[in-house]
Amino acid sequence: MTGYHLIEDQAGLDAFASQNKGIDWMCFDTEFVGEKRFFTRLCLTQEATRFGNYLIDPFPIPDLGPVLRMIQDPAIVKVTHAGENDYRLLFGLYGILPANVFDTQIAAGFMGFKYPVSFKRLVEAELRVNLKKGYTVADWESRPFKTSQLEYALEDVLPLHPLWEAQQEKLRQLGHLSWAMEEFRELEKEGYYAKDPYHEALHSQLMRSLNKKEQVFLLRLFEWRKQQAQKRNHSREMILSSKLIPHIVKGIRSGKEALLDNRRVPSKLIQDHWGVFEELFQATPTTDEKRLLKRIQGEEEDNPREEILIELLYLIVRHHCLDSGISSNIALPRNLLRKIQEEPAQARELFGKGWRSELLGARFAQWFEEFQRMNIHILDNRIELRLDND
Repeated sequence: MTGYHLIEDQAGLDAFASQNKGIDWMCFDTEFVGEKRFFTRLCLTQEATRFGNYLIDPFPIPDLGPVLRMIQDPAIVKVTHAGENDYRLLFGLYGILPANVFDTQIAAGFMGFKYPVSFKRLVEAELRVNLKKGYTVADWESRPFKTSQLEYALEDVLPLHPLWEAQQEKLRQLGHLSWAMEEFRELEKEGYYAKDPYHEALHSQLMRSLNKKEQVFLLRLFEWRKQQAQKRNHSREMILSSKLIPHIVKGIRSGKEALLDNRRVPSKLIQDHWGVFEELFQATPTTDEKRLLKRIQGEEEDNPREEILIELLYLIVRHHCLDSGISSNIALPRNLLRKIQEEPAQARELFGKGWRSELLGARFAQWFEEFQRMNIHILDNRIELRLDND
């Protein structure tokens, strides 16, 4: 068993900060619980530095400032795997952003690994070390900790330092280190963690099957569910199960008695909340709601020609990435592809500069930005992409 310090009080955390003053790297991870609650709870942080290995229990510690300041310190490299999850949690809880990060999962994407790659697979491939990974769904809120839990927690940080060193060397050899570092910087931006407050509505398949009045009601029902979950610190599903929402939305026009007679909807739910549901359904749409419905209706329109062009451009990205040994999911994730299709002007920001421009060429940004006036020309022995009036 590798030695470690379990820190369970403020004095211990202050001593940790004092001992590690002036360090230039820190391997970092967290354990947290988000199930059955609105606000995710931080349950443990794991740090490995040149001075030792540390497990910090935040429950009995009133001020986590010393470790939070280390996360923010640009003089310390923070080595993580899939660190966006940890940083998103810290941003949500404490409003802090990391500085000077190195993420081994992102780095692997620039080394030919499929992105995202699991920590276990990456460590085994690069370091020839087998990780147990037996406590991925452990109850991290329970106290006292089990020794086996703490051993698992340590496994999340102990391989990070040798992995960091190995990946830096490989990325230098491939000529991809600066590209990876550019991508790491995205984790340090507040916008990376911003959430569209209407994400649930915009991505709802149910929304597209409803008339306008039902769509407005669904918007409001999503918002009511979120507010109730936040107020009680419960999950959204605990407030109102997603499987019940279609029955409520499509049945509310028929009235209270019809919903009470629906065997798929609990009668108590309707008895308790009918007044709220009816008010949400009957109220006149606001200007913001009408504007949001236009966004939803705009996404609804299919254009087969544009779909083909976007898919072809995506395949070209994949081809470039395959030749360069980079995961296409790093260069152009599917969700980002859809965003560009909705807002083509964003292509210039993504492809017009930085490592993607180096990989794909400056012309590629124009293709994505102006795909609406692009045409495919199939000739005898080749396929050409042309912009109208070229």
